[in-house]
Amino acid sequence: MTTQAKNHIHKPITKLNLHTQLFTSTNIEPTTVTKAITDPKWRQAMSDEYDALVRNGTWELVPSAPSHNIVGCKWIFRIKRNSDGSIDRFKACLVAKGFHQRPGVYYLDTFSPVVKPTTV
Repeated sequence: MTTQAKNHIHKPITKLNLHTQLFTSTNIEPTTVTKAITDPKWRQAMSDEYDALVRNGTWELVPSAPSHNIVGCKWIFRIKRNSDGSIDRFKACLVAKGFHQRPGVYYLDTFSPVVKPTTV
């Protein structure tokens, strides 16, 4: 059997231009609310998100019953960056844990609070 190695045919070694970036504590996205609350920038982002949800009337509180499925929520944290890599803003999103629900049992319609201007 004739192989490329036996015929001294080898693929050229491609060198990758790998670089690393040193992240400081302000450049790391927190994974839990406990970590986020310790930083005033993330706390302000959480406050802005919550105020926007209340201002837009995203939900209304109703009394719960034992037979109802209560949907929890989770904070998601992202750092938005400019094209040059500098930090533009700290963004916090409060999202519902929709995987706790089943279509047709807990809800019939779907709702998305995000609307693009092109769809309106």
